[in-house]
Amino acid sequence: MKKIMTIFAVIAIALTAQAQIVQPIKWTGEVVGDSVRLTATIDKGWHLNIIELGDGFYMDEYEGTFTETVAKADTVRVRYNACDDKMCTAPETWEWIANGDEAMRQSGDEAKGNGGGQSIWWIFVMGLLGGLLAIFTPCVWPIIPMTVSFFIKRGGAAKGTTNAQVVRDAILYGLSIVIIYVGLGLLVTLIFGASALNALSTNAVVNIIFFLILVLFAASFFGAFEITLPSSWSTALNSKSSNTTGFLSILLMAFTLVIVSFSCTGPIIGTLLVEAAGKSILAPAMGMLGFAIALALPFSLFAMFPSVLKKLPKSGGWMNTFKVTLAFLELALALKFLSVADLAYGWHILDREVFVSLWIIIFSLLGCYLLGWISFPHDDEDHRKTSVTRFFLAVISLSFAMYMVPGLWGAPLRAISAFAPPMTTQDWVMTPGAAPVANAAGTTGEYKTMTNHGGQITFTDYDEGMAYAKENGMPVFLDFNGFGCVNCRKMEAAVLSKPEVAEHMHQYVLISLIVDDKTKLTEPITVEENGKTVTLKTIGDKWSHMQRAHYQSNAQPYYVQLDADGNRIVEGSYAYDEDIQKFLEWLKY
Repeated sequence: MKKIMTIFAVIAIALTAQAQIVQPIKWTGEVVGDSVRLTATIDKGWHLNIIELGDGFYMDEYEGTFTETVAKADTVRVRYNACDDKMCTAPETWEWIANGDEAMRQSGDEAKGNGGGQSIWWIFVMGLLGGLLAIFTPCVWPIIPMTVSFFIKRGGAAKGTTNAQVVRDAILYGLSIVIIYVGLGLLVTLIFGASALNALSTNAVVNIIFFLILVLFAASFFGAFEITLPSSWSTALNSKSSNTTGFLSILLMAFTLVIVSFSCTGPIIGTLLVEAAGKSILAPAMGMLGFAIALALPFSLFAMFPSVLKKLPKSGGWMNTFKVTLAFLELALALKFLSVADLAYGWHILDREVFVSLWIIIFSLLGCYLLGWISFPHDDEDHRKTSVTRFFLAVISLSFAMYMVPGLWGAPLRAISAFAPPMTTQDWVMTPGAAPVANAAGTTGEYKTMTNHGGQITFTDYDEGMAYAKENGMPVFLDFNGFGCVNCRKMEAAVLSKPEVAEHMHQYVLISLIVDDKTKLTEPITVEENGKTVTLKTIGDKWSHMQRAHYQSNAQPYYVQLDADGNRIVEGSYAYDEDIQKFLEWLKY
């Protein structure tokens, strides 16, 4: 039991150490007479932005140690965030409660948008689902009898082995699996660093690599060829674990599971890590924690109760059907990674209607496969006999394909908004008035980045958008966006595209600034940021710097309302929140 507690402590310490990286501000409070003295200690390389203190609202920047004296109150609140030369933390609220014992506590806001707590827990859930999916893959299934054989031999080899020891070993086995996968998540964080994680998820090269990997694995699962790691690796680990005693043998058995199952779990883990990289520094570890828990639990049960194995269905035709189904899903998901690279570099080879068309074809073919209308090399003769389960799954797949058909002509398709390219790439439209039209009538001058999409005047350049707003006396809706921003797509489908919202949005000039646009600037721009010289090379760099420098935020989506002179109409900003009524209350018009 001491070993188990030690392992839990190591995991907790590792996760805590990572969390401290994104908490560079430490607050303390002290009552001095009729006032409260607040002190913020700022980590090296960071600076503090005060968003709100007491009833006032202002922003400023400090370095080193910041001290402020305010009127004494039962509760003092400070809303703030911190930035270094590459990123900003999400806004937080620190509370200091001065009562009889001068208690103190710190609280963070509910995170919105990319990189917040909400995203971290979503990544954890994705990890759980990925782990459950991995259990049924043909690479993991053969590990089950190997696990049972190992623990039966282990129990029989030691005379007087008690049930408590069997349970202990099974728990240690599960924890070993968790340690390995969480360690992988932490390794990703340590290699790439906090500020590089967000860039990883939108990096075109990384996304193209994962697109190719998923296509490769999909072809393998369809039966074109077999992907396996060198058998000597797993054989050596398995032999070593059998000849070793104590916790080391259990850890080696867990490594055997990881190595043998890699050819099936690799694409799941890789997809999870790339998705997690854009959320938070803790997200890769949280994703791997969810994946490992889902995968480890059944193996721990098999280790405890070998008799459970007898009740499991034998691998056979159903396993290959599952494998091919997974191949279809991997092929669909691969297009998401290609889409991010396509958007970032402006290739326009996978605009929204092309993406939707391919998804319709993929899920239609999946439905046909489940009904037995098409087959692949490793399917057996019984594949043509459609089971009840496969029939209902086919209905779901074909229905999903039919649901996406209106998306070819501009329907929002909220169910896939997190995966599909944004509506701005849509060329086919339901109504003639909804098409993007450059240089709308009634304007003077040439606006190269202007479009009119269904009556919504939109710019992708800040200066052009502000010039048009001033010329026409219109307010500005500033939208810091991202090609790889999942929550941006969700907001567009769930909120911005709604008729009751659109009628208000049409009163604004929409300036959409894409922070991960890889288009090169005509000339690099050199700026001073937090005492350091920073070179902006791409359009995305320019808009990302503007968001950090002017609004002390780097999370997307991030919305601000301005007048034609660039002054805020509404003091607060708006981040990811799909509550339509709340969004309408925030809008001025």
